[in-house]
Amino acid sequence: MTSPAQLTIALLIGTPGTTWGGMEQHTADLAGALAERGHSVHVLGHKTYRDKFPAGVRFHPCPMSLGRKNLWLRWKIQRTLLRIRPDVVHAHGNKAANLAAKTKQAHWQAVGTIHGTKSSTRIFEDLDKVIAVSQAIYDQTHNPNKHLIFNGVSRQQSSSAAFPFKGDIKVVAAGRLEAVKGFDKLLQAWQRVRKTVPQAHLTVFGEGSLKSRLVAMTSSKGLTNSVTFAGFHENIGDILQHADLLVISSEREGFPYVLAEALVAGCPVLSTPVSGCQELLPATALTRDFSAEAIADRLVSALKDLHRFKESQKGLFEYANNHLTVDAMTDAIVAVYQA
Repeated sequence: MTSPAQLTIALLIGTPGTTWGGMEQHTADLAGALAERGHSVHVLGHKTYRDKFPAGVRFHPCPMSLGRKNLWLRWKIQRTLLRIRPDVVHAHGNKAANLAAKTKQAHWQAVGTIHGTKSSTRIFEDLDKVIAVSQAIYDQTHNPNKHLIFNGVSRQQSSSAAFPFKGDIKVVAAGRLEAVKGFDKLLQAWQRVRKTVPQAHLTVFGEGSLKSRLVAMTSSKGLTNSVTFAGFHENIGDILQHADLLVISSEREGFPYVLAEALVAGCPVLSTPVSGCQELLPATALTRDFSAEAIADRLVSALKDLHRFKESQKGLFEYANNHLTVDAMTDAIVAVYQA
């Protein structure tokens, strides 16, 4: 073992290399921040992620497209870890936690982060320590050595070339264009918003399997002039500095990365009652349920008095800049490692 001040840390990410979302970005941000603190940082992940990690992080490609029970994958991970001899193996997500548990050795501690609400967190009970990214996930977790640490994001420098928003009131939604994000209900709700607050324009950032269906839905509902699909953008935090409101319409979340990005950027947030948002946002910023009608009710109310809505979250902006940053998150995670 190295000294407590300087650790050898292996971050394990089990996704198959086809998408890059909040969990993957979290791992990259954490890896870079740990390396900046002088720790020896290794990442085991799919080869397509190699360029996502900074030069100071040693990347070890593993065939993560294989199933978690695949013996070749387990052998590859165990052999790599035995060569690294880490003090800490930190697994991100269920698959990585499963692999970490199955390849565990006595001379390192196995830590797992649960990034989303799960039907079962049983696999995390086999790890030495568990980090939950929201209170709801923390309450669901049965590992006796569990810790609550919110996701943190990098502070973005304001760009001189702002995104070319349309409309006088700039409303943003961002995320993978998949069913769990509830964009279909948001578009249904936007029909009423467009009629009640015609100066508002919705810009949707993200890509996904439902994009063509959502674009067609926008056209069929006569929303083409009121909704823009802007595709994936790397620095959404920078964009949110110039937006008037972020809306989260998800049906399920762990701790939405875009929630932290918006609050750090000083952009107020309106959300369905998902994990993370429930714990941070005031009741006036949460819909009563996940229906399109509830989303429309809350949006219309917020947009009619946007100044008051933003003022109600000013304290959250300060909190986010102190607690929802990569530095704050990394400090808390290192304390878990060293406990």
